[in-house]
Amino acid sequence: MEKISLSITVSGLVQGVGFRPFIYRKAVQSGLTGWVQNTNANVRIEVTGSREKLDNFISSIERDVPSAAAIEKIIYSEIKLVAYTSFSIRESNNVSDDVTEISPDIAVCIDCLEDMKQQPHREAYAFINCTNCGPRFTIIENLPFDRSETTMKSFEMCPVCRKEYDNVTDRRFHAQPIACNNCGPEYEIITRNGSSSKDIFSIIRQVADIIGSGGVVLIKGLGGMHLACDAFNDAAINKLRLAKKRDGKPFAVMFRNIDLLRMYTEIDSASEQSLISWKRPIVLLEKKETSPLPPLSHILNSGLNLIGAMLPYMPFHHLLMESLCTPAIVLTSGNFHNEPIIIDNELARKQFLSSTDALVLHNREIYNRTDDSVTRIIAGKERIFRRSRGYVPAPIITGLNTEGILAFGAELTNCFCAGKGNKAYLSQHIGDLQGFGTTEFYEETISRFIKLFRIKPSLVAVDMHPDYISSKSGFSYNSLPVVMVQHHHAHIASCMAEHALDEKVIGVAFDGTGFGTDGNIWGSEFLVCDMIDFERITHFDYIPLPGGDTAIEEPWRIAVSWLYKVFGKSFTSFNLPLLKVAGKERYEIIIRMIDKKINSPLTSGAGRLFDAVASLADIVHFSSFQSEGPMRLESLVRSGIKGSYPYSSRQTICLDELIKAIVDDVLKGEEKVTIATKLHNTIILIIFDIVSAIRKDKGINKVVLSGGVFQNKYLLEGITDLLTKNDFELYSNRSVPANDGGIALGQLAVASKRREMKCV
Repeated sequence: MEKISLSITVSGLVQGVGFRPFIYRKAVQSGLTGWVQNTNANVRIEVTGSREKLDNFISSIERDVPSAAAIEKIIYSEIKLVAYTSFSIRESNNVSDDVTEISPDIAVCIDCLEDMKQQPHREAYAFINCTNCGPRFTIIENLPFDRSETTMKSFEMCPVCRKEYDNVTDRRFHAQPIACNNCGPEYEIITRNGSSSKDIFSIIRQVADIIGSGGVVLIKGLGGMHLACDAFNDAAINKLRLAKKRDGKPFAVMFRNIDLLRMYTEIDSASEQSLISWKRPIVLLEKKETSPLPPLSHILNSGLNLIGAMLPYMPFHHLLMESLCTPAIVLTSGNFHNEPIIIDNELARKQFLSSTDALVLHNREIYNRTDDSVTRIIAGKERIFRRSRGYVPAPIITGLNTEGILAFGAELTNCFCAGKGNKAYLSQHIGDLQGFGTTEFYEETISRFIKLFRIKPSLVAVDMHPDYISSKSGFSYNSLPVVMVQHHHAHIASCMAEHALDEKVIGVAFDGTGFGTDGNIWGSEFLVCDMIDFERITHFDYIPLPGGDTAIEEPWRIAVSWLYKVFGKSFTSFNLPLLKVAGKERYEIIIRMIDKKINSPLTSGAGRLFDAVASLADIVHFSSFQSEGPMRLESLVRSGIKGSYPYSSRQTICLDELIKAIVDDVLKGEEKVTIATKLHNTIILIIFDIVSAIRKDKGINKVVLSGGVFQNKYLLEGITDLLTKNDFELYSNRSVPANDGGIALGQLAVASKRREMKCV
């Protein structure tokens, strides 16, 4: 049978996922000869065999691709016949400034968990991995993904690991982080009294004892440190809060297995798929109304009806969970407010040894820090709220030329975005740029992305807000031309880029804060926009925000502002709980601030409306964590309640009647559940009515929803159902956060389109 030779290139997520061994095995099984090679741009294959065998080989690559791999495209062409005698894996080659995708970190696989019990040199080895699992992004320093370009380079393979690494039939063939008890990284426990041990059995036993007795432990993981304690112990959780210096923030919980998790939360098939996927995110789940004894601590999630739950994803987690009596532990990022998750051992000792019972550290460097990712299933689809471990650095494939564009993102919940070809590399979650450590992490990570993805920045995109640290960083970056993008336009553009939309759409951007073109604070925007520009159609009426950012932390101020707008000073005679909480002296100061326009910027933010109603309904007057008021209102919603509140729409959307009706409900003692649900129903109706009017006027049928408010499950599902039933084409964020974590993608998309249309 006549033989031919083919040259094949495979691009996509094809490095660090066992792709070359997979190709090797396929070729050998098919009786083909040639070679496979990693480059920094793709995987290259040259292969010789019969045409039939080669056709089957190419088909099998896409059909049987490794679970963590993602093929973008396969290109092949016939070349001059080469009479290879065997098939081999060649050394990696650095051929150009193009890059292949880098794998996110992959949760430990079932086979490795079995090996921890059966392989003598990996018994209870807490860093076990293979070509199908283990650290990737957190250890990589440069491309291609070879051991010499990772933080594993300082650990020389022992003869046993080297034999496995070189054996094409072994599951660890060319697994770059391969290691074992004889040659790899190791854990060490340091207790507060100064004792230490590197024996893994002793470490697990001590950690289990500490957690079992109500203690708190700091544990170094894949992308940073975590604080851990018993999820059923109030005193332990309070101790952890003191160590972390966070009062009310809900904490994530790691359960031993999904069967135990089912006892405490509602898990549908989509949630289960997220939980058990190799990405292993934190998934927001509703608590069951009745659960086994003992119940989870009531202070764990600050009384909300949601639990941020996850399953073990590191070998160490599995070892620990098997030794614990408790079925679940708190596992939250090891950091302080406005600071990034800690990755440095010495800093961990300095900041947490005195406030915890022990530190469990390892000697493998974390090069790229990553928090745990957070998702929720809404309208049957996974929505990413925090995009980090397991998802980054997988790019967003756009229909745009993003080459050389660097988008600096927002001030809060920051991610930046770097463009390469038609790909947008959205960074891992950076956090709020309000602390020196986070800003330093931000700038360092920008530099690393530029190096790692071989980007040559030529254009910068920033938010319009003149005082954002991110915007200032962009303006000062290498004297490059700068594109300013309005915050809410960027929200809509992020969703458009994710769904490859490039046309005029109706954009609904609801969030708490965004600098508007009129100098006011926007956040309830109905837009007609494309990638280049936007027209603001309408929004909620402005109200003063007395105290600026302080009002967000003290939502009673926003409630007073609404009361003063709607009722004048007569509201001071109302028997409202918030007035008793605030006190006459304080709310009179707020009135004077509003009258004299002292530090009272105007806002139309939908998030601020939720803050105000949370205070009016005596739910939250002082926020102990970000978005507490809106989250508590959502937690109260019940689908069986169908009522709504009145409003009017003229040039803007007037909510005065809504506020009056809510005050009436509060004064007559209406249940908070009813008030919360009627508020949500009203917002759904407002969105439907306004976009219906815009469709009638503009002839546009595609609606794009974005902004942090659309992380609200009841709202997004309600408006999705209503718009879909009325034949709208609806788009909302999925693989990119709807909150400010997605802003940078929108900035990059707008900058790309403006450059294309020569508007820059």
